[in-house]
Amino acid sequence: MLSSESAQPIIETPEPIVLTPLVWRGKYNIAKQRVGRGFSVGELKEAGISKERAKLLGIHIDIRRKSVYKENIEALKRFLEAYKEGKVLLRKKLRGSSPQSGRVFRGLTPAGKKSRGLVKSRYKESHKRKWKMARKPRKTPPMYYHD
Repeated sequence: MLSSESAQPIIETPEPIVLTPLVWRGKYNIAKQRVGRGFSVGELKEAGISKERAKLLGIHIDIRRKSVYKENIEALKRFLEAYKEGKVLLRKKLRGSSPQSGRVFRGLTPAGKKSRGLVKSRYKESHKRKWKMARKPRKTPPMYYHD
């Protein structure tokens, strides 16, 4: 059986809510809400969170936004309380399997095959359908001095 603590929902990082620009429809102006890019610096200050701590907690910051909304401050405070209680699930950033995963590194291009040493033929491809024998490097002729 599950204990009552493990059955509680795990809180994820909050999403900032911002207002869209006003749209004039006849004599009424309509402002809609949408999910923003990140929390403003003012909202973080009022919630008591520094920029560095916000980055560690996985909270997105929008440094261009100057507006401060009460809903966002309340959401940040709730998130901070849940973090102190240990109910927050922090996501770790996943990186690619290998930093070198391009086409050239994998040997999918002629230059990549050559650099990885995958070309083991005596012949080289000079044109689309013509194959020529790879030339051996020339030896310089010996120097002769006359007495």
